[in-house]
Amino acid sequence: MFNPSIQRAPENFLDPAQISEVRAGRRGFLAGALSAAAVAAGSARAQTVTADGAREILELPPHTKGLGQPVAALGYGVPSVHEKNLQRRESPGLTRVSQASVSFCPLQGLFGIITPSGLHFERHHQGWWDIDPMQHRLMVNGSDDTMLKRNMVFTMDDLMRLPSVSRMHFIECGANTGMEWGNVAVPTVQYTHGMLSCSEYTGVPLRTVLEMCGADLKRGKFILAEGADGSSMTRTIPMSLVMSGEVLLAYGQNGEMLRPENGYPLRLVVPGVQGVSWVKYLRRIELGDMPYGTKDETIHYVDLMPDGLHRQYTSIQEVKSVITTPSGGQVLLQKGFHSITGLAWSGRGKVRRVEVSVDGGRNWQPARLQGPVMDKCLTRFNADFSWDGKQAILQSRAVDETGQVQPTYRQLREVRASRSIYHNNAIQSWLLEENGEVKNVQV
Repeated sequence: MFNPSIQRAPENFLDPAQISEVRAGRRGFLAGALSAAAVAAGSARAQTVTADGAREILELPPHTKGLGQPVAALGYGVPSVHEKNLQRRESPGLTRVSQASVSFCPLQGLFGIITPSGLHFERHHQGWWDIDPMQHRLMVNGSDDTMLKRNMVFTMDDLMRLPSVSRMHFIECGANTGMEWGNVAVPTVQYTHGMLSCSEYTGVPLRTVLEMCGADLKRGKFILAEGADGSSMTRTIPMSLVMSGEVLLAYGQNGEMLRPENGYPLRLVVPGVQGVSWVKYLRRIELGDMPYGTKDETIHYVDLMPDGLHRQYTSIQEVKSVITTPSGGQVLLQKGFHSITGLAWSGRGKVRRVEVSVDGGRNWQPARLQGPVMDKCLTRFNADFSWDGKQAILQSRAVDETGQVQPTYRQLREVRASRSIYHNNAIQSWLLEENGEVKNVQV
């Protein structure tokens, strides 16, 4: 997946002077680029070795002549200083205050399907907290006195003593790609699709805890999940998802405890459903027989339709994909072979197929799915591309195991118009210009 012919630009476009420097093969460009908005993925092209040999190989660098850092120099490992440009980023001006905002995951710089916990996207409604797990409690109650045989309060120790499972799932904010509904709004994949991450979660199936409380699983049709942050986030979850065993009371993420900005010490995991339902800092579960109609599912997180009405409880994240390399803000520095790579996912199950087009959707070729392909999880895809130096429009189109096909913008807008915010799963187009620059376009 590493492509030395692609210049990475996680946030901004390379300026013409930087591009010309790389193409000219000037030394020292990498050092300058690392401190600028663009980070080099490698040299512009392989250098021919002269009769005198390659200086970088024949002259031993300092790190081959001395002692390095000792073991446990850092109690918790951190990325190399040379990777400092790979960061989640806020979009200035997106919201009034950063406590009720988003940070975007740098999809263009990641490999495989797992998102490092420190790069996981953030969506907060009243800021994040680092809650003392010794003081945190989860209450489970019913909407009336007969819904449960017993109301219960669990400590974190109580929950972590129960049988647990670990599963890999994606989480996507319902507003991911929301800025693109009307027209092109942002330049890079970090901002178009960066409210997306994928982790291995560890926790207790919610069904297990409800059964411990003697829940009436025939009468109970919905649960209400309530968070402990200042927004009093509450969401209705249908019991059909809970009964399948896939909804988790999660405390673990990628082999360690959840990060505070991701809901530490306890969050709900609802695979395939928009991220707002994955309630963080989970403090209460209530079992009831009807939807709860909270503000975050009747006023917010609804789909505005062309007739002025809005749809509620459309929580499933439909089949979607995006090419992450080459993508907006990157520059191809030479003609010839390139590897196209990206991510595909569906809230309805497994990704069955991904196709790639380099001519704006006129012709499609199958992409290779990089295993394992898992249920409601990101799937990495790859495709070969031989660039002739001419303009090209790169697209990907995913199909899931239920037969759902990722739509074009035209198809999506025929049903939803262009004034919505949520659940934009349209095909993303990247314009590759003759000078090698890649830009966000809609076709």
